[in-house]
Amino acid sequence: GGEHSAHYYFKDFWNADTGMLAALHVLAALGGQDGPLSELVASYDRYAGSGEINSTVADQAARVAAVKAAYGSTEGITLDELDGLTVTAEDWWFNVRASNTEPLLRLNVEARDEATLVKIRDEALALIRA
Repeated sequence: GGEHSAHYYFKDFWNADTGMLAALHVLAALGGQDGPLSELVASYDRYAGSGEINSTVADQAARVAAVKAAYGSTEGITLDELDGLTVTAEDWWFNVRASNTEPLLRLNVEARDEATLVKIRDEALALIRA
């Protein structure tokens, strides 16, 4: 498993988070090809992504509830609350979740194209930072 925050978990490593093992897997994959790392990852990079965007908020639960209320009754959108709030549409998705250690909400957005990414990112941030 992996997270956008660069934590990687390996079943054969007692499900533990280890950056060192992730780095070794990358080096092994690079050793098996002639091209650069950018070429190796290009085939996996199908969507435009925001990366993790942190917003300091006074009330994490209230801001997540505002996002949920804004998208919850929209046709074609599904909500999942397994880890924070994930909002999914046909061509994009985003997750917003509270930090366990800081007064932050963390937002990650992916979309089929950059224009959609920017639109959805900005909509979500407006709700989070209101």
